[in-house]
Order: sequence, then structure tokens, then C-alpha cells
Amino acid sequence: MKLRDRIGIDLRRHIRIEDGVEWAAKNEVRFLDIQLDTAANAVTSFDAKRAAAVRSVREKHDIHIGLHTSSAVNVAEYAPHASEGVDAYLKAYIDVYPQLGAEWIVVHAGYHFTSDRDVRMKAGLERLKRIADYAEKKKVRLLLENLNKEPADAEVHYLAHTLEEWRYYWGLLSSPAVRLSFTANHAHLVPEGVRGFAEAVDFSMVGEVRIADCHRNGHEVHLKPGAGDLDFGEMFRLAEGKGFKGHYTSAFGTLDDMLAARDVLVEHARTAGVNVD
Repeated sequence: MKLRDRIGIDLRRHIRIEDGVEWAAKNEVRFLDIQLDTAANAVTSFDAKRAAAVRSVREKHDIHIGLHTSSAVNVAEYAPHASEGVDAYLKAYIDVYPQLGAEWIVVHAGYHFTSDRDVRMKAGLERLKRIADYAEKKKVRLLLENLNKEPADAEVHYLAHTLEEWRYYWGLLSSPAVRLSFTANHAHLVPEGVRGFAEAVDFSMVGEVRIADCHRNGHEVHLKPGAGDLDFGEMFRLAEGKGFKGHYTSAFGTLDDMLAARDVLVEHARTAGVNVD
């Protein structure tokens, strides 16, 4: 498959999944990522009839879809009742996965409040182990994403935003249900950078690479390619050079921005010596 065809788009939560699939087919986009948390796409809105309709249109146009859980739902939660709600939330995504014909679910490690980092990490890992067991039984593929850093003086910080923290969860990869989602722009925000992450990661364990522009060691923003200073040519060279064969997911701007950027991204890769054909 040509590189351009492997560059998908994050629909986020702003378009009905049925409409998104039709839009993707019209614009020759093969991979879609979507969140099922709000409005018309809330996970609770998919009864058997609607789920079957989504699966039918997806199969008709040969579109690959993945689901993206919200990073606002704290996977590292340990408070009674709230903790049980997080389990139910993640299981709901897993349960709807086969009904929609989805092929991956992006999950996160949660977040901490500075002083409780270690206990949060432990709670999150224990939850992800339980969820991985559930996903394995359901034949569902989870992709654990490296998240973004927050300002140093913020009280709340995402877990798995540094290479060290992300590695803490890699024991989960012993489950066939768990692989990684590598977000290049998040890696660009921390000292290790894209190169440090790429050199440390076994790309046979990476299910997708997520892309947006931002500024080196800066703050979390999702900019169009060229609006920041991420070297997309190097990013493609590193990922493809380590044997990555999966899809890329653009997550910035509008749908039209992401659509137009595919050719720009391919040209960056070609200029860097990557085989785009």
C-alpha cells in the first residue's frame, strides 16, 4: 500500500461516524479514528441496527476504523465507585468494537496529581491488565498511546508522556491484545524527542503512528505540518526504517486541513529518501 493511502484521519467527535465513513470513501481516505463519547457518536447510541449499518458502510467502502477513548477519563483512577465507572467505560468500547467492525482502540495510562504519581501508575497498570484480559477474550486490539507533557508547574500530569513512564507499561505487550500507538508530536515535546522514542521502540509492536506539528520541547498543540518544527521527513525515515507497516493518523486542524496535508507529508517522506510507493 502506498504511503499516502496509509495516512488516515482522526474524525474526533465532531461528525457522525456514518457520515465520516462516506466522507472518507469520497476522499480516498482508508483509515479513520473516532471517539465515541458525545452527541451522535456516544457509545450508548449504538444499538444493533445502527451498529450493523456502520459495519455495512465500512465494509462497502473498505474503510478501516479505530476507536479512541478519551484521555479525560482517568485510567489511573482508584477511588471507589469512580474506579468501577472507568472499567465500565473501557469495557463499553471493547463491547461495541466487533459490532462496528473496528480494528483498534487507542487507550491511555491516565494521569496523576503530582504527589500521587506512583500510586496512580500502579492503579493504572492494574486496570490495563484487567482490560487487556477482557480485550483478549473478545479478540480486540488495544493500542496504548504515549501522551503529552503538561507544564512543569501544573498539578495534573498525563502518565506515559516520557519514554521512562511509557516503558513502565510495556509488560502489557505480552498480551496479544495490546500494542502501542506512537504519537510523534507528543515525543517531540520531551527531551527524548522523536528519535529517542523511535530508537527505543520495537515497531513490530506499534499499531499506528499519530502525527501533528508542534514545537520542540514546547507545549501541547496540534498544528498543521509546517506550522511547528517537527521534522516529518526524519519521522517517516525512522519509523519506516524500523519496519513500520501500519497506518498513520493525522490529528490537527479541520478535516480539510488533514486531507490536504497528506500530499505534503508524502513529499516530506520522499525528500527524506523514504519509499512512498
